[in-house]
Amino acid sequence: MDIIATYADAVAKGCMIQNGCVGRTRIGNPVGHCCRAKGGSMTISVEGVQVGQVAPLGSKAVPSGYVKRPVVGTVSVSSLGLSGDEQADHSVHGGPEKAVYGYSASHYPAWRAEFPERSELFVAGGMGENLTIAGLDESGLCVGDVHQIGSVTLQVCQPRQPCFKLVAYFGDPRMARAMVRSGRSGWYYRVLEGGELRVGADVVLVHRPQQFSFARLVAIVNGSAATQAEAAALAEMPELASTLRRSVQLG
Repeated sequence: MDIIATYADAVAKGCMIQNGCVGRTRIGNPVGHCCRAKGGSMTISVEGVQVGQVAPLGSKAVPSGYVKRPVVGTVSVSSLGLSGDEQADHSVHGGPEKAVYGYSASHYPAWRAEFPERSELFVAGGMGENLTIAGLDESGLCVGDVHQIGSVTLQVCQPRQPCFKLVAYFGDPRMARAMVRSGRSGWYYRVLEGGELRVGADVVLVHRPQQFSFARLVAIVNGSAATQAEAAALAEMPELASTLRRSVQLG
């Protein structure tokens, strides 16, 4: 068959992610509904790199590293994220399984259309992400996907779950619910190998250990009931963030 069935094949062929595919062919998906292609092939790349320092946020001046500023040139990445990026509350933000936050550039036009009165805020970094990625969204991912960006190796491990700081930044109480309803969550990476990256770097798919749709994981995290088979798969999935894996195990 003319299909690249695994990421091992993708690595051997040096293929880049192409709208949820590798190379120009669909990834085989014996498990189910993962990584749907959306249109023609295109290279996935980093459109924006942002970091933030802890500062007062919103009308209540809550300490937060939400507000991000563009990085010029290369930035180093370690197991805890991008150099210069800070978090105020380490009980819920940051750490190895929320080291780098990626967000799809393709979501911003939809946000601007839905919230035109806040349109100037819906730009790269507006959702608090470190990496704004062009050509890829949640439907093009599987849980555990490993991406090479520059010399950094990253693994998709969980979706973002919106908190009050999203509301505080936009000054609109509808934002958290809108993120949940739309599924435009973005994704957190763990860092498998540190290094450096920059704007314009290609996002290269180097391994796909699981075939579980990331978009489906987002729906489950946001309240859609998991099937028994899905719950069993997630509970034993080492690539999934440990907090989510434990919550599935506890039912």
